[in-house]
Amino acid sequence: VQLVESGGGLVQAGGSLRLSCTASGFAFDDYAIGWFRQAPGKEREGVSCISSDDSREFYADSVKGRFTISRDNAKNAVYLQMTRLKPEDTAVYFCTADYTGCRFSADYWGQGIQVTVAS
Repeated sequence: VQLVESGGGLVQAGGSLRLSCTASGFAFDDYAIGWFRQAPGKEREGVSCISSDDSREFYADSVKGRFTISRDNAKNAVYLQMTRLKPEDTAVYFCTADYTGCRFSADYWGQGIQVTVAS
């Protein structure tokens, strides 16, 4: 099983980034895919999740209206479009897969990717 994140990096406040997560080794279509993040000294936070059939999306209040999650089951990929980024969005972002749905838990985790928003 692999979940591989890409697209992170350094961006100025107000800018945008698009994170990608590509999956292999499991039945991608059967899993909700989520994004978590963890900033230094802070607890891990569930950011967003999309259901296995692409019918439902969930967002943390802190990112609602700024982040958009999407998935392409044909490519075993999920994307997180992040706009109007703020310094407080700085964190390591993790892609996750959850067979039980968008419960902000996870059966599988990616290795994480750094997002840094400069003020």
